[in-house]
Amino acid sequence: MARFNRKTLTRIMFLPTVASTALLPTRAEITGGTDYTDQINAVDGWSIENQPIETPDMGSTFVSKIDGDDSAADSSLTFYEDDTLDDVESDLAKGTEGFIAIFSKGDVAAAKGLDVFPVKVASTSKAYTADNEAAKITVQFVIVDRPALNQTVPAMT
Repeated sequence: MARFNRKTLTRIMFLPTVASTALLPTRAEITGGTDYTDQINAVDGWSIENQPIETPDMGSTFVSKIDGDDSAADSSLTFYEDDTLDDVESDLAKGTEGFIAIFSKGDVAAAKGLDVFPVKVASTSKAYTADNEAAKITVQFVIVDRPALNQTVPAMT
């Protein structure tokens, strides 16, 4: 098993559209998206969580469980704020709908690991601090439908 560091390899993009109901974007849809990788300071969420159901019975003191509903973790991206441009604030304004595509093993044709999340921007919040650090802005997303996980990256055109 070859280990790797996600930094410099993983790519994170916002895609305005993905036509496929299987959430597999075309190369044109990827090209039409915005690669935010180099502007991102922190990544939170972007996973599926299960809510197990307890199933106790009178025959045992052990409480077993079965799998229950799936839901998406609270998900956000924290960006470095630009002192002249407002790309993040305008492109990812509250209410914006689209898709977050995470290429966990890079945007490499035929590689596995492409996760696509259908999203809506819930909030965009600037971080105000007197600390000695770069200005940041956090975009919180709601995942509006089941994401497609571990897909194959489409071929380059």
